[in-house]
Amino acid sequence: REFYYPCVGQANHTLGHPFRFGVWTEGCLSWTDEPGWQRRLCYEPDTLVTEVSLVHEGLGLALDCHDCVDFDADIFLRQIEIRNLRGGTREVRLFFHHDFDIGGASGGDTAYYHPGERSLIHYKGRYWFLISAMTERVWGLSSYAAGITRHWGADGTWRDAEDGQLGRNPIAQGSVDSTAAVHVTVSDSATVYYWIGAGQQLEDVLALNQLVRDMEPHAILRRVRAYWRQWVAHDRALAGLPPEVRTFFRRSLLILRTQIDNGGAILAANDSDTLDYNRDSYSYLWPRDGALVAQALDLAGYHDVSQRFFTFCRGLLSPSGYFMHKYNPDGSVGSSWHPWCGPDGLLQLPIQEDETALVLHALWQHYSAHRDIDFVRTLYGPLIERAGDFLCGFRDARTRLPDASWDLWEERRGIHLFTVASVWAGLAAAANFAEIFGDTRRAERYVRAAQEIREAALLHLYDPDRGRFVRGLSAAGRRLHADSTLDASQCGVFLFGMFPADDPRVERTMEAISQRLWVKTDVGGLARYERDPYYQMEVDTERVPGNPWFLCTLWLAQWHIQRAASVGDLERPLELIQWTMDHALPSGVLAEQLHPHTGSPLSVSPLTWSHATLVTAVCQWEECHRRLTDRRRLAFRA
Repeated sequence: REFYYPCVGQANHTLGHPFRFGVWTEGCLSWTDEPGWQRRLCYEPDTLVTEVSLVHEGLGLALDCHDCVDFDADIFLRQIEIRNLRGGTREVRLFFHHDFDIGGASGGDTAYYHPGERSLIHYKGRYWFLISAMTERVWGLSSYAAGITRHWGADGTWRDAEDGQLGRNPIAQGSVDSTAAVHVTVSDSATVYYWIGAGQQLEDVLALNQLVRDMEPHAILRRVRAYWRQWVAHDRALAGLPPEVRTFFRRSLLILRTQIDNGGAILAANDSDTLDYNRDSYSYLWPRDGALVAQALDLAGYHDVSQRFFTFCRGLLSPSGYFMHKYNPDGSVGSSWHPWCGPDGLLQLPIQEDETALVLHALWQHYSAHRDIDFVRTLYGPLIERAGDFLCGFRDARTRLPDASWDLWEERRGIHLFTVASVWAGLAAAANFAEIFGDTRRAERYVRAAQEIREAALLHLYDPDRGRFVRGLSAAGRRLHADSTLDASQCGVFLFGMFPADDPRVERTMEAISQRLWVKTDVGGLARYERDPYYQMEVDTERVPGNPWFLCTLWLAQWHIQRAASVGDLERPLELIQWTMDHALPSGVLAEQLHPHTGSPLSVSPLTWSHATLVTAVCQWEECHRRLTDRRRLAFRA
């Protein structure tokens, strides 16, 4: 259902329509998404090669599938090992169905059979896709059909496969699909390879098809395995953590990499399920999400990936110094629901200010770890100065807090604690950079603004009667009213360093959050905020304030880590990390949120931010454990 080219996240050439995979033997055809199949969907350890097991007792067949995308050439490759569970020699036919909406738009496509290549080709404009296969003895497809789908009452060529025979229609134009067949004789087992090459013209995909033949599919699979095992071996030592946590940490790093385009865009998620929910996807760069993912990658030692992100952001920043709501992977501005005018009809910026601030904060964390001054020099004028000046000036005249913008959940406009804390951190980062480059006056101005914001936060965003911070301030006419709703985003007050995790005001806030937002079912986990309506599954909001979110639960772990005074204090955050692992899919994928009663994933999977927060929490746990262990060792020696 997801087929992106040429960027990760852009364009999706399926519009969420599934590509079916079917098996025929002895007069019976079964598509692998139908009942009767036992499915196990995983990855091979420490690689981006899948390990999928499909067993159908009724057909007496088992399929072991290994999929990969080559790290260099634009080739998707699948190895299928067919195992005969009944004995004897049997004919098996594999059917591969393709329902392209090329360019992310229906219509105007062409699908045809190329006899010289024994392959199917789909194309529209500058997008070309070649589909081919081989058995252990024969290159190319055994049979094929191109046809009309979702038009004139036609379901598509996959219906043509149901009798085990394809009609061999050679070409179709408009709203089209195709089905390819590979016929193989199976005694004990047999292996089939299937691939799709993507290019901008016919010559590109013909060259890719020749590349597969020259290299041979098994060698491509082998080199992809080797590459990703070497890539993920770059991770930290992670001493003190259980082996299963280290394994899951590596899996999260690999899944993160699948959501990052080589051009620098870090996508929030690539999952078509949300097309049915709101007719849009998560296949965008939110600068906030990207910044926090980049920070996680820097903690894990992958500074080259984060460098590309910061370089990408340099080209996105508006002349006034702020980032828009979200961006497409090619750098164009993404869709948005934030209005450009307020109730009074006057212009207001349709932004989430924390997105601008957190890019600066993450960039300072990057520089602190790697000291790559030549790289940062290229960003100082076009990114750091402009964004810092914007944060310094975009202030509410009444409170001296950052001016109103949209919150990180993208639901309400106001002055929010999470945003305030991120702006404080962004200004602190900008001041540090200005000091490095000898820009003393600008550094002083940024420091002064950050100090004013911190003082104003205590004055306007701390409720002494409740003894905790509030979520934010909302405007009602000319007056600002405190919003005391408990919200996991209040973790921002310590996450970005505006106040320490062991500050009594922070502790009381976090204790209230951990008590009130914990989901009181067998699933557990921390909800976003009280009475959260997004994908709501339970009306009893006292018991289930909202669905459990992985990143919110891991923020709670980060609070416990940051305030830990002994090795024993690290037990609770490790439990929360283990909870995250226990509720992942068997593949290791973390969704955005979970059903509060069944634990099944809701919304998109994987959510890049979920995996980044896991990586961050694990790195912080390991660093804290090492520091506390060293301290205990020194105390013992003394």
